[in-house]
Amino acid sequence: MSSTAAITLALSKGRIFDETLPLLRAAGIEVLEDPETSRKLILATSQPDVRVVLVRATDVPTYVQYGGADLGVTGLDTLIEHGSQGLYQPLDLAIARCRVSVAVRQDFDYASAVRQGSRLRVATKYVSIAREFFAAKGVHVDLIKLYGSMELAPLTGLADAIVDLVSTGSTLRANQLVEVERIMDISSRLVVNQASLKLKRVPIRRLIDAFAGATGSGNRAP
Repeated sequence: MSSTAAITLALSKGRIFDETLPLLRAAGIEVLEDPETSRKLILATSQPDVRVVLVRATDVPTYVQYGGADLGVTGLDTLIEHGSQGLYQPLDLAIARCRVSVAVRQDFDYASAVRQGSRLRVATKYVSIAREFFAAKGVHVDLIKLYGSMELAPLTGLADAIVDLVSTGSTLRANQLVEVERIMDISSRLVVNQASLKLKRVPIRRLIDAFAGATGSGNRAP
């Protein structure tokens, strides 16, 4: 477990980091270095008892679950794939919004394939989400796990469809793919290590309350 004297917040570089900064400011916390220019993986803040650790987006729940961080910010998609064991999820922060969708080549007859119950080859890194979605539709799928350049799969014949995050859809359009079904809307959640919540209850609750105030009380998770 991270030191009881400090609070460690796990973030990933990019959109989640950038959109978490205003929430930290609302809590009176400024990150003192830019992760895009610093080579450090642990960043100090204006609060001597709060630090930020930079990890891969998919690793945030793992760091929080096993105590490498007291709390973190991660997408709902990542949480679903990881599982939520050992994690308290007090807030939907309503940041880094996007969606998980099914996309295919523009010339692929997805509606007929799904209606006939044909076996589809689907490339994705969101295996749990894709499996549950197609099972609910009664569609047989062969899932191919990929970690990057998902758009290549239909273009090279590796897969009939992909399940991936979509924000503006510009990458799909640039690669002659079309979004055919929206599976779920995604935003980022605050996750907290359950042991840390007991050991460091006052400072962590203060941070949760500040985040809740910055995002609106209606975003509190059930």
